Amino acid sequence: MNTAPTSSSAPPERLWNREYIKVMTSNFLLFFAFYLLTPLLPLYLDAQFHADKDVIGLVLAGYSVATLLVRPFSGFMVDSFDRKRVLMICFFFFFICFTGYIGAGTLLMFAIVRSLHGLPFGASTVANSTVAIDVLPSSRRNEGIGFYGLSNNLAMAVAPSAGIWIYHATSDFSLLFWLSLGLAFLGFLSASSVKLPARPQRKGRPPMSFDHFFLTRGWLMSVNILFFGLCWGAMSNYVAVYGMEMLGITDGTGVFFMLLSAGLMISRLSGNKALREGRLTSNALGGVILSSVGYTLFATSWGEWSFYLSALLIGLGNGRMYPAFLNMFIGVARNDQRGTANSSILISWDIGMGLGMVLGGFVAQYSGFYLAFWIVALIQCAGSLLFALATRRFFERRRLR
Repeated sequence: MNTAPTSSSAPPERLWNREYIKVMTSNFLLFFAFYLLTPLLPLYLDAQFHADKDVIGLVLAGYSVATLLVRPFSGFMVDSFDRKRVLMICFFFFFICFTGYIGAGTLLMFAIVRSLHGLPFGASTVANSTVAIDVLPSSRRNEGIGFYGLSNNLAMAVAPSAGIWIYHATSDFSLLFWLSLGLAFLGFLSASSVKLPARPQRKGRPPMSFDHFFLTRGWLMSVNILFFGLCWGAMSNYVAVYGMEMLGITDGTGVFFMLLSAGLMISRLSGNKALREGRLTSNALGGVILSSVGYTLFATSWGEWSFYLSALLIGLGNGRMYPAFLNMFIGVARNDQRGTANSSILISWDIGMGLGMVLGGFVAQYSGFYLAFWIVALIQCAGSLLFALATRRFFERRRLR
């Protein structure tokens, strides 16, 4: 079944409308502000509080736990109440939480702030992505969702590079915290200017039911995306320390994230036609295979060339995989479950990210990074096999549109 129209005499609806651009901008700034700090927080916790690797993993995983707790309620809120108002409230608290990093004077205080930050981060990402679906023309939705995902994937790749470059230039963590605060405020301003179309309320809908908190129709896709989130969580949080300890790379992590970003951009743009035509599973399959090769190469520690090439391959793979999966979640959800579909994929990704942070830190502390990233590579390959053998057919059987 193809979700895109096969032929039409009318010109295609406009994808890049003003509201869609605003939503993409606010999403990019939200993720950029958050991930500007991601690769440097292990270094900060080590330098500032002399924390062990396993403790660092637990502290960094705190936001994932909080995000996981708020995701199901976020989907319900944006499906049940005024989406713009929900987005504004969540985005405001996301912005304010950055002040906590500046004032945290102990490891415990930092852990509390980091964990609390996960609540508005989780709610804002669900609300913003659901708003993006609302402002997209229905005939361009698959394509638009793919481009929308580029805004946060690009931010997640570019922001760490920028953070590492700024830190090496200034050696000032406080400057990075203030920059994140300012960028989050700009994202809040962009989101506040979005105008949403009127949304009819569905009558007779029960106020509370489990499928308004988690998309049960997509449970196997949720399990599958968890595998890939785990690998991304371990890689993105420990790549700087891994590069220094295993390969002696002290100033090349920024290049790693630049290549990761390039891979994301190339794959998003090259996979756009497949998304528009509704070829979701083939796009996802190609992506997970590329990522498997990338993570395996990352784990080998053969030298700088394998380190940098793995970044490009992981970027190419994730840039194809994630938008296809997001469209698959939307494809098995009813129209009144858009928020739930968004929250469900993010719940699974967050669980994986949190597990990746904890697993990576724990294994690295007691057995070293070499073993840690070989485990990550095996998990990625297992997730790819699960998709190829089961998840593809699972999606096609349950696809609604």
